Amino acid sequence: MTSLALHLDRTAPAPLGVQLADAVRDRVTDGRLRPGERLPSSRALAVELGVARSVVEQAWAQLVAEGWLEGRHGSGTFVAAGRSAGAAPRPRRPSPATGEAPLVRLDTGTPWIDPRHQGLWRRAWRDVAAATPPRGYDDPRGLPELRAELAARLTRTRGLEVDPDDVRVTVGTTDGLRHLLGALAPGPVGVEDPGYRAAVATVEAAGRRVVDLPPGAAGSDLRGLAAAYVTPAHQHPLGRTMPGAERLALLAAAREAGAVLVEDDYDSEFRYDVAPIPALASLDRERVAYLGTTSKSVSPSLRLGWVVPPAGLGARIDEQRARTHDAAPWPVQRAYLSLLREGYVDRVVRSARRTYAARAARVVEVLGAHLDGPVAGMYATVPLPADAARRARDAALAAGFDVPLLDDYCRSVPRSGLVLGFGGCTDAELDRALAAVTAALRA
Repeated sequence: MTSLALHLDRTAPAPLGVQLADAVRDRVTDGRLRPGERLPSSRALAVELGVARSVVEQAWAQLVAEGWLEGRHGSGTFVAAGRSAGAAPRPRRPSPATGEAPLVRLDTGTPWIDPRHQGLWRRAWRDVAAATPPRGYDDPRGLPELRAELAARLTRTRGLEVDPDDVRVTVGTTDGLRHLLGALAPGPVGVEDPGYRAAVATVEAAGRRVVDLPPGAAGSDLRGLAAAYVTPAHQHPLGRTMPGAERLALLAAAREAGAVLVEDDYDSEFRYDVAPIPALASLDRERVAYLGTTSKSVSPSLRLGWVVPPAGLGARIDEQRARTHDAAPWPVQRAYLSLLREGYVDRVVRSARRTYAARAARVVEVLGAHLDGPVAGMYATVPLPADAARRARDAALAAGFDVPLLDDYCRSVPRSGLVLGFGGCTDAELDRALAAVTAALRA
């Protein structure tokens, strides 16, 4: 059993469980802890560190969910993944405490927001300050006015004809998925592989088994599944749009299996080659649950989304949320209502679409030889051999950019490459990141 020799700072702002998880993760990624090594039990390590056992259990659960550790029934907790013997050390990320510049994360979910529209953003929050909040617990379905605006917007932009009573406001996409899982019949849930890691974690946290499906669930037999989670508008993370024939085949498979399709409409508004493709749910409201979010258009930190459940599931969701007083925060709903009414959302989406089109063209210009399809949305997937992908990732880190690896999104299907987001950066930063990546690939 490996001794960790850790120190936790009780005066630091970070919780002890987070400190412990960070310390162990660092030891795994830099090679001090090797795959297969057994770690102390939560009870033993809690005694050694002088903390509650729950602190260690929290850290172990986080690292298991991230794939760094694995629990073996009756045997203990072991290192599941890390740097193999003889491999080059992974560059350490700069820490704000050292005075170094923080990394620019080029991920798939950080949007670009045109600063010219900040006035409307500030006005929305002034409207919140002037409004009168509800006297008690709010409607768990969400503000009626906001649901009306969302219903109209979904009809206009996504071809999804819904009424305000069909829409439920949530605390983001995974919150909407969590509510759907609580209303579904028992059974496992299919998720695309590679796919959205937060969706996998949400399904597992709900106590359901995850069944790996090919991207878009093309040709899949869905029998035995309660649901299948898909991203048809812009498959996450491969970037492919599901063709019409595959959409119809997927709907037929879901009907035959009696399964619900959960459509995460991931960055669907940011097509710049053609008009945004209508939502899958527009083809069958009885079989498809629709998930949307403000994260890709306004801000991930707003933590607001919506779900349009199929008939029959909405009442179950409402009953559960009413019992637990589970509702999206009123101030955030009220602010987003103002942002919609004042045209802020439409303006930032139009601005971002133009910016992403220009940045996608730059990515194609520099990395076109490595791409195997058109670039859309706010990221580009770059297939590469595993060693070339790691070399490019490490070069980007050394230049100050955190670029995710494609295999980070994979579970059972081996794929390698980079997933290069270009929303949460400036044009100059994107050029520097591309220069570092291409230099590493040439080497």
